[in-house]
Amino acid sequence: MIRKYVFGKMIETEAVVLQIQDEQLSQFPFFSTDEKSFSLKLEMSDNDKVYGLGEAVRGINKRGWLYKSKCSDDPSHTEDKNSLYGAHNFILLDGEVKFGLFIDYPGMITFDVGYSSYRELKITLEDFNCEIYVIEGESKLQIVKEFRRLIGTSYIAPRWAFGYGQSRWSYMNADEVRAIVSFHKENQLPLDSVYLDIDYMERYKDFTINQDAFPDFQEFVHEMKEQNIHLIPIIDAGVKIEDGYDIYEEGIRHDYFCKKENGEPFVAGVWPGRVHFPDMLHKDARKWFGRSYHFLLEKGIDGFWNDMNEPAIFYSEERLQQVFLQIQNYSNQNLDIQSFFSFKNLVETINNNPEDYKAFFHEMNGERIRHDQVHNLYGYMMTRAAGEAFLELQPEKRILLFSRASYIGMHRYGGIWTGDNMSWWSHLKLNIQMMPSLNMCGFLYSGADIGGFGGNVTEDLMLRWLAFGIFTPLLRNHSAMGTRKQELSEFEKLPVFRNLLQIRYGLLPYIYSEYMKSVLNHEMYMLPLSFVYEHDERAAQVEDQLMIGESIMIAPVYEQNARGRYVYLPETMKLIRMKSLLDKQYQVLEQGVHYLECELDEILIFLRPGKILPLSKGGMNMEEVDFNDLSFEVFGDRAYYKLYQDDGISKQYQAKEEWKNIVYENAVIITEK
Repeated sequence: MIRKYVFGKMIETEAVVLQIQDEQLSQFPFFSTDEKSFSLKLEMSDNDKVYGLGEAVRGINKRGWLYKSKCSDDPSHTEDKNSLYGAHNFILLDGEVKFGLFIDYPGMITFDVGYSSYRELKITLEDFNCEIYVIEGESKLQIVKEFRRLIGTSYIAPRWAFGYGQSRWSYMNADEVRAIVSFHKENQLPLDSVYLDIDYMERYKDFTINQDAFPDFQEFVHEMKEQNIHLIPIIDAGVKIEDGYDIYEEGIRHDYFCKKENGEPFVAGVWPGRVHFPDMLHKDARKWFGRSYHFLLEKGIDGFWNDMNEPAIFYSEERLQQVFLQIQNYSNQNLDIQSFFSFKNLVETINNNPEDYKAFFHEMNGERIRHDQVHNLYGYMMTRAAGEAFLELQPEKRILLFSRASYIGMHRYGGIWTGDNMSWWSHLKLNIQMMPSLNMCGFLYSGADIGGFGGNVTEDLMLRWLAFGIFTPLLRNHSAMGTRKQELSEFEKLPVFRNLLQIRYGLLPYIYSEYMKSVLNHEMYMLPLSFVYEHDERAAQVEDQLMIGESIMIAPVYEQNARGRYVYLPETMKLIRMKSLLDKQYQVLEQGVHYLECELDEILIFLRPGKILPLSKGGMNMEEVDFNDLSFEVFGDRAYYKLYQDDGISKQYQAKEEWKNIVYENAVIITEK
């Protein structure tokens, strides 16, 4: 059951697709409401657990910390942070009462989940102009399903986008890309895509090509596609201010940029220096920006990643000038402890300053709105601009699209990656724990930068991260300029990396099938154990093992120098110890806790009773994977699996012939449509 409560006059986000009848505020359940402080309060029992909030720090159970729903350009994802790149205002309380809560509100919300007082959940908004949805159900999975129905069907990526992608900031020219592709081919390392970061552009300008580095770009795209390699360019939010640059001049001519209070275009600094921000909340501006992707689509590009769209602000023009003036006061001073930190803090105020987000405005449905009031919608609307344009420009074809910043609702137009993580073991664990929360909020096509974006990865961390990453829909190795290179060519254990990638391509029939079923049925692809084993209190304490679809559980190793780990089995399961697609060992393990060795060259997959795991023979890219010639791992005398298959590129998602029933009985596999 879903109930809707309206407070004040809300700014429309279009996050919700179902029409729900408003309820009387006097009947608002569970929470006490303080309209003077714009807050909701709920007393929790000691054993209550709180799930959700999508992209956030810490564990699967969010209890005990303070979270702020504010899209933030902050690459330091440490435990003391309150915000990351996404704003996902959905929580699920699991305790004496069980319900979900979605607060549709585009400004900042603070979720105090037992931080100030362990027994109190307090949610505070900047004002009370919002819509709140209360979702009740008998189980956590039912509540999530109802919420996902409320917000609409998740984005479906093309099937090739489930292959391995190689990225770095930056591959500086076409020959560097060719070298990556050649190395993978020569060493039998599967590869489907190579990403192009900001240096493919002409001086960091959107919808341009650096002709010196990538001459005859269209022919280069064709050359790569002949090898089944997709090039994925980045698109940033800021448009460079430059006479003669067509995107800039079109935006100025049609009045499509965000404005200051005096009506002049707002000037910020990002990669190209001085930029304007397209007004993504203005319907006409959004349509214009989305159609600009045609420049790359017509050259054969079929995938994009949207970045810097919180939006990130290196500086505003006004603040930069103010800081320059104030810095002069420190010249020739003896910088003691007070003056040094005052000077240092002054300089650090120039980027992503909260006051700058109050200094520009949007036009939305004929109304002028200050940016901070709708801040969390910007990245969502940028990705929506592209997604809607693709429907117009290439309506029958799936285009890969994912974003850094997001709000619930954007999940219908693209996926997300989890931003600028670090090459830290703690960030591998964070990746594991974040994935179910993202799934709850509709973001199924997601993943982290494998190996970490910042810092210097070690070979063992890269191996362990890839061993987890082969189960995430988005599988991309990405790292920052100035860090140790982490292309697979940089490591000694190349045969182990090869085997791990081949296992990924062997698993793809299952991964793709479970992903598609999760999207079409409004379900989760990666789940906490407690969502499947609802009444198992020990399962509810496990936050470093995940259910992947209906058939398997994984227990990644995420600690440095660990040679194994303890694993909790909620029921008897069949352990498949895999070193490669052809090197597998089996062991039936009873319900309970087990210590299991797991070396760097293997992964552990746990198959549930009565379930089937379909496997392909692998391939060097998605085109080589045969989704019909499958083998099957089975546990039990009788087992069943419903396999989803399609062409992977069109939008004909639910034809009857795309489903196959796999039945195992009397030691025989029967496949029927």
